[in-house]
Amino acid sequence: MAVSAVAGETPKASPSSATGKYDIGEEMCPYRLVLEHVTSRWGVLVLIELLERPYRFSELRRAIGRVSEKMLTQTLQTLERDGLVHRDAKPVIPPRVDYSLTDLGREAAAQVRALALWTSERMGEVEEARDAYDARKADSRTRR
Repeated sequence: MAVSAVAGETPKASPSSATGKYDIGEEMCPYRLVLEHVTSRWGVLVLIELLERPYRFSELRRAIGRVSEKMLTQTLQTLERDGLVHRDAKPVIPPRVDYSLTDLGREAAAQVRALALWTSERMGEVEEARDAYDARKADSRTRR
């Protein structure tokens, strides 16, 4: 998903290409907005967790951990609006609501999980790079 433009021009969204150009103007283009939803702090965790099985709200909140009720509600509503999450409210007492992924949501969740697994597998290399960067920065400060 490259962002490119000729000098002085604003790139425009290209829905026909996986490596399309994205509008970087003041308004958020729809592709970037969905990307933000899918890769948000809680969106990633919700998608990965729901990839395993459907969850009730309280189960999902416990499984994710450290997410407020408000943030989980907002995240689920956003993902539901984007067509990634299905909300199944059963008319029973007490009320029962189950959340699951749609086909589109399963596809997005698989991509997000692959990135999460890559991150986990490469964390050692990332830490080495961070240490090397920090050492270079510290060295440059001592030379001043």
